[in-house]
Amino acid sequence: MTVALSLAIVAGVLAIATVLGLLLRSRTGRARVVTPRASDATTVADLASREAFGTAATLLQFSTPTCARCPVTARQLDAVAASRSTAKGPDRVRRLEIDLAERPDLARRFDVMQTPTVLLVDGEHTVRARFGGPPRQPELVTALDAVLTEEHS
Repeated sequence: MTVALSLAIVAGVLAIATVLGLLLRSRTGRARVVTPRASDATTVADLASREAFGTAATLLQFSTPTCARCPVTARQLDAVAASRSTAKGPDRVRRLEIDLAERPDLARRFDVMQTPTVLLVDGEHTVRARFGGPPRQPELVTALDAVLTEEHS
């Protein structure tokens, strides 16, 4: 193999890796709307007691002990939940965290490929949106406000 061919192969591999990395990065933290259907992956009522959920919405965070971004995400979700709860009751929006190390069956059920993964759940315990990676603040607030607005309709 010539030096030129070796360099071309290395350059090609780097180009492909860069494109894949940029594609993954662009999708991380974006809201993905979950279409309602009769499935285990669209309801979360069996994951915790009724009191653990918010009355209007719940930000369900899947984490692992080794997740470096999970504590920051937890603080972000707590702040958003608090900002949306104070006006109409302290339990309106809550954050619920589930450790996948303790419940690995849920990773398969909810197709969790990275942590944190956040599910936006309405007052009926139905998954309305999901975020792979730390949610982007504007998208999180927009998705949450949409669920809260529908609550009043």
